Amino acid sequence: MIKIVLLNISKRIEIKIMKKISLFLALLAPGIIYADILLHVGNLIDTDNGEISKAVTIRIKGNKISEVTKGYAIPKKNDEIVNLKQSYVLPGFMDMHVHLAQEYVPKAERESKIEPEYRTLFAANAASKTLMAGFTSVRNLGDGGMETISLREAIKQGLAIGPRIFTSGKTIATTGGHGDPTNGMPKDNYAPPTPEEGVIDSPAEAIKAVRQRYKDGTDGIKITATGGVLSVAKSGENPQFTDAELLAIVSTANDYGLWTAAHAHGKEGMKRAVIAGINSIEHGTYMDQEVMELMKARGTYYVPTIMAGDWVAEKAKIPNFFPALVKPKAEKIGPQIQSTFTAAYKAGVKIAFGTDSGVSAHGDNWQEFILMTNAGMTNKDALKSATIETAKLLRIEDKLGQIKPGMLADIIAVQKNPIEDISTVENVTFVMKDGVIYKQNS
Repeated sequence: MIKIVLLNISKRIEIKIMKKISLFLALLAPGIIYADILLHVGNLIDTDNGEISKAVTIRIKGNKISEVTKGYAIPKKNDEIVNLKQSYVLPGFMDMHVHLAQEYVPKAERESKIEPEYRTLFAANAASKTLMAGFTSVRNLGDGGMETISLREAIKQGLAIGPRIFTSGKTIATTGGHGDPTNGMPKDNYAPPTPEEGVIDSPAEAIKAVRQRYKDGTDGIKITATGGVLSVAKSGENPQFTDAELLAIVSTANDYGLWTAAHAHGKEGMKRAVIAGINSIEHGTYMDQEVMELMKARGTYYVPTIMAGDWVAEKAKIPNFFPALVKPKAEKIGPQIQSTFTAAYKAGVKIAFGTDSGVSAHGDNWQEFILMTNAGMTNKDALKSATIETAKLLRIEDKLGQIKPGMLADIIAVQKNPIEDISTVENVTFVMKDGVIYKQNS
């Protein structure tokens, strides 16, 4: 075992790098046999049905789970044992809505000038916090440039520490819509943004923007189907794409094998996006029964981000925290998200876990579990929404979301049974991603 200590911005993080380094060394010395990792697990949670298996051994070979067997297996020569007999073990969590390269602060505290290089470094620090909180995969929905595309590759190559990143790159918006980067700027200070920069105003430009995202190397597409809360624009809910533009985006994304996600607060914008074939609705504030039934019929996922609504509602109470155009939207939309979630859950809409972290602080993603269960979701379903359902949304349910032979070894542990006490997810004591242990509290 090789132990590497890295200096984080605020603290030292101990990382035990075992399997990946061993595999690299094996290439240099092919005659040597390297060990597997045996996790001796006291309580293994099946996030599909909530059942718990006692006294289990999980064998990790390389970056995959090779066996899950009853009892504590006797190690073979050179096998490494990790004692999790007092823990509750489950698949790594997945957050379907984050913004790693940002964190909202009041205008008075913002830097006057933020360069792309700074955003990338910020994203790297946020990614490390997210991983240590037990989130081994995230879907990043919106960049200023290429920051999370670059970070994704750096993490893959072992140059940075963080979750597995699936990113949309730059958001696709319409002129003046939520996501137009020139909103609030004096007219003489900018040239009209182009489809390459994520702003479109026709089906042809929509196609061009999607193809540019593909060229950039994104995993999916994010659009702003309606107005938003934090943009400097009056409406937070009006539809902002035509039917033809939406169809052009979705069909082109499908051609290129990209998933699609739609930021949406207002009903009409949601309807148009769902009918066009969007894969997920983000926020969904004013979703009504008609939209819910439409989403169920089309198999559209709902990513609620209750945490973001809760956060903006609280911050709206602070004088001068938000700009004048933002404050009334935050006061109105923020509290509505939780009640919408309750109705959608009762109606049977498919729900995938997502926080909108980057509005709130990174590393606090676990708070969404508390808000979801406070709003009526069972603990079991909340855990399922962050494992099995998120994997389905990403189309990787054959690789992640469960602890089974053949799956990637993304595994976390907590000290109490989260099906009985969901608050235990605040303190994740063990984190393994891709067969590498990044956190292990004694």
